[in-house]
Amino acid sequence: MTITTGTPPKPGIQPRPGTSLTLARGLVTGGVIGTSLAALVVGAVVNSGPLFGTGSGLAAGYGLLCFLGVRRQRDREAAVAPRTALAMIESMDATTGEPSDVPVRFDLSVVPDDAPGFRVEITQAINRVDLPDYRPRGVLVVQYPPDRPWRARIVKRPTPEWEDRVAGARLDTVPGPAVARESQEGCSFGLVALVGLLLGAAAVVLLFRADLFAQDTAALPPSAAQPSVSVSSTWSSTVETSASGTVTLGPGQSFLDQGELRRAVDSLTKGRGTRQALTVVVQDRLLSIVFTPTPTGTQALQFDPGSLPYERFPALVQEAVTTLGVHSPQTWQLSVDRLTGSLTIRIGVTGPGGSASLEADGQGRVVRRSPVG
Repeated sequence: MTITTGTPPKPGIQPRPGTSLTLARGLVTGGVIGTSLAALVVGAVVNSGPLFGTGSGLAAGYGLLCFLGVRRQRDREAAVAPRTALAMIESMDATTGEPSDVPVRFDLSVVPDDAPGFRVEITQAINRVDLPDYRPRGVLVVQYPPDRPWRARIVKRPTPEWEDRVAGARLDTVPGPAVARESQEGCSFGLVALVGLLLGAAAVVLLFRADLFAQDTAALPPSAAQPSVSVSSTWSSTVETSASGTVTLGPGQSFLDQGELRRAVDSLTKGRGTRQALTVVVQDRLLSIVFTPTPTGTQALQFDPGSLPYERFPALVQEAVTTLGVHSPQTWQLSVDRLTGSLTIRIGVTGPGGSASLEADGQGRVVRRSPVG
């Protein structure tokens, strides 16, 4: 069977119009992050329980809304049956240095049976052994949601019917460039998120500037629960209260350095008995722990931060950064919680091309990967 496609009159799929909603989401997200972090820090400094609780509640509430929104969107996307079509490889670029699965960037001409052809660029992990099967001008089978063709995925094991079609197919190049591409947030999203973060933090600081800069510390009773702040010779700092602890490393340091993260956690927990945590969040130079308010509260959600598999964290972060299709990753974040009942370790990676995540169990074994797209 031979399939020859003529040149379509115009590209069948156009890019998504506008980015106003994306930029608004970035501004709101940055504002919530800046406001909640500033409320936590200012609430701890001025010993304001309501302000500290507001910061925690705002972050938790917005996180829940985002989770529900993402889940609803995924349910809607899952309800749309994917479309299967033949495609021709125009070009491919494989990343070297990976042990097994290699992220490969494909430029494809997709030719559906009942719609105009279009060009699309995707990144998909291919086993190193199977790489010789993929070559420019080669024909393969792809599946994609009809309303989101930029999420096309190569079908590695097509049905016998589609294998027969591939064997006898000859496809023409669809004129480019690759226009079937999801709008990317890129630098604009990061910029407006930064502006929102600064505005949110500035609003809290301005509202409580009198308490921050004119606080009469001599009038406070000796038993007042003040946050303890210490600065070491390596430019690391620690801010700690009864409900949370934060450790910030100085320039040239990273929590991925051997033993650095465990030492920081120990500094927040040693000498205080078995201090249980609700969440642990780690970035390159920032560690934040939210502790349970009482030793007996929230039993189903709490865990011992000293029991985490710290020796696995650098490898998990490296795997998330290099194998999930995020080109030029800019930030990563590792979080630990028991919100789903069992201990879950999540690593999120963000770059110009989008975000991806990886999940592991309490022993550091990978259980789920969510690559870009």
